[in-house]
Amino acid sequence: MKQPFEHVVAQHAATVLRVCRFVAGPNDADDAWAETFISAMRAYPTLPPEANVQAWLVRIAHNRSIDIVRSRSTHASPSETLPHQDSTIGLPEAQDHEIWISVAQLPPKQRLAIAYHYLGGLPFKEIAEILGGTTESVRKASSDGIKALRASIIKNSAQEVTR
Repeated sequence: MKQPFEHVVAQHAATVLRVCRFVAGPNDADDAWAETFISAMRAYPTLPPEANVQAWLVRIAHNRSIDIVRSRSTHASPSETLPHQDSTIGLPEAQDHEIWISVAQLPPKQRLAIAYHYLGGLPFKEIAEILGGTTESVRKASSDGIKALRASIIKNSAQEVTR
């Protein structure tokens, strides 16, 4: 017997939000999170009871996050003046701004492999099904991405020490 949808949301909300933040970025993560659970709520009644709910939600989060990123990149946002500084209110990662810059610079496959494995908790086999390719290629992309992030963190730390 399947759990009530409210329990699914409570159990997986944090994981889905981490994936959305990683894929769509901190500014669009809330929208992606909400769209993920709206889509999931509509499809949940037809989900087989034996399905891996977490993997299913991560896949939906991936699709919704990508949709939001694509829509934001194709539509201009008119503004008379640019804000002086982005607000960091309510964003726990605001203190780690450099890491988000480093994450954004990763190739998409590396960024998504890291997000789905380390934040979404998915095995490499399921990530390969989402992204396409082999389990080994996803494992390599994740490894290369982590290596690049570590190098970036070390570089940024060294620059802070010399300041």
